[in-house]
Amino acid sequence: MYGEPALPPDFVALPYANPDAPTGGSLVISNIGNFDSVNPFIRKGTVPWQMRFMIGETLMGRSLDEPFSLYGILAESIETGPNREWVEFTLRPEATFSDGSPVTIEDVMWSYETLGTVGHPRYVGFWSKIETMEQTGDRSIRFTFNVEDRELALLAGMRPILQKAQFEGVDFAEEGDSIIPITSSPMIVDDVEFGRYISFRRNPDYWGNDVVPFRNGTFNLDEVRIEYFGDETAAFEAFKTGIVNSNREFNVAKWDSQYNFPAIQSGDVELSILPHSRPSGITGFVMNTRQDQFTDWRVRDGLIHAFNFEFINEAMTGSAQPRITSYYSNSPLGMEEGPATGRVREFLEPFSDTLLPGALEGYALPVSDGSERNRAGIGTALAQFEAAGYTVQNGVMADADGTAFTFEILLKTGSSENIAMIDMYVESLSRLGITPTVEIVDAPQYKERTDAYDFDMTYYRRGVSLSPGNEQALYWGSGSVDIVGGRNLAGVQDPAIDAMVQNLVTSESQDDFVAAVRAMDRTLMAGRYVIPIYQWNISRIGHARQLHYPETMPIFGDWPGWQPDVWWWED
Repeated sequence: MYGEPALPPDFVALPYANPDAPTGGSLVISNIGNFDSVNPFIRKGTVPWQMRFMIGETLMGRSLDEPFSLYGILAESIETGPNREWVEFTLRPEATFSDGSPVTIEDVMWSYETLGTVGHPRYVGFWSKIETMEQTGDRSIRFTFNVEDRELALLAGMRPILQKAQFEGVDFAEEGDSIIPITSSPMIVDDVEFGRYISFRRNPDYWGNDVVPFRNGTFNLDEVRIEYFGDETAAFEAFKTGIVNSNREFNVAKWDSQYNFPAIQSGDVELSILPHSRPSGITGFVMNTRQDQFTDWRVRDGLIHAFNFEFINEAMTGSAQPRITSYYSNSPLGMEEGPATGRVREFLEPFSDTLLPGALEGYALPVSDGSERNRAGIGTALAQFEAAGYTVQNGVMADADGTAFTFEILLKTGSSENIAMIDMYVESLSRLGITPTVEIVDAPQYKERTDAYDFDMTYYRRGVSLSPGNEQALYWGSGSVDIVGGRNLAGVQDPAIDAMVQNLVTSESQDDFVAAVRAMDRTLMAGRYVIPIYQWNISRIGHARQLHYPETMPIFGDWPGWQPDVWWWED
């Protein structure tokens, strides 16, 4: 995106991969819930979230050790126009699908058009910015863009390439959920039983072996298996008994108190604590501003004050995990304390009449005294509800017409940690005269409802990276509000945020890019869309002693592209 890639043209392997790693062994991990689809490239159905990373191979690959650099996989070369108004890729002649058929420009063009028109919503935005797509040679393709956007040249290399022939005569969007896509990836689906497990195996005939430097030392495991369980307790028991051999733990209190079972004591299971330098992202409970209850920012602010984080954090983690303070906290891209200054203020000033309090002046989450009563937070919440036109009438929060203020909190079956937090939150809300309903549904129902934005409040996790770009418009852009199955769960519609997204993708300097992200971060926090909970600035993984990873950790740390990609099995 800026400057030159860190690795030279003749690099041997990624710096966080081991090109001498042996092959063999298996990694078995757990997911909670259910799945009913094996096509991660369409909107229909619930699919294992890891699947698109396991089988989707792209023209270029992202290095986890550089915020904004890509290296060739299916593409042997890349060329851009002087202002990145177009980009051209040349396919490697060796590239084949797992069935041995060649990857062709026809496959590339069909994949981009199909995914961009009837595929998963994550692919739609890029397709709308393509003016022309044309074959320029036997193995080359050029994309010309219809907008000024420096990131598009990178995004053009990051779409999965599917086999056109496999879907001849098939309604890709409606019938494709039962078809395992044929791709050119090092891993292929070996076995699947809906709702129970899916198993991937290493393709020994993978075309890129000893051809693609980006792939050296990656996908070393013979098998990667994902087992499904009804809840977190069952999944943890499976790890303790060896059914699962790698487990990522997000609760530090549980890590400290329950990771002492016999397999750990004997040394058969090892515990790894892994640092990273990526942003916190946002995790918590999102308020759907499409619903009348949450259109007023003062109501959302009141609900944030009523959430007694310090008390909940003590109960859940022993106060061991810090709170998320912004969408990009724990990184250089996060908003700074106090009033906006410099380039950040310049970016925000044109919207000063519509910005919510805190965007320019500075915003910080409330901090309680840690007691269960949270008197100060409840007092502020009452004041904010009163300012929004609500008062407590006969013990019930209601508007001027006497209509009670209430809402539904939608949760997924098996999410015991979230349910425990919400139980404490409901108790706090009772002090405001608010009685929400808590609805717990299975994974398919949860996906159906959240895809249709049929919820008031729900658990929300949005990971972000050190290289934010066009995907930010999908997360909180005005144009994504009505996309069925989209990612803008809060229903954010703010011209300032839209402008900051445009600023960051058109910035020609790193300084302007950072300022645009910080300005966006401030505006999002001031919007009060999410009640943030705790963050994970390190990763904690328990794993079989035979599972190894390189000593060199990428700056992104434990992130898609790291496990299982660079792990290996060795006694």
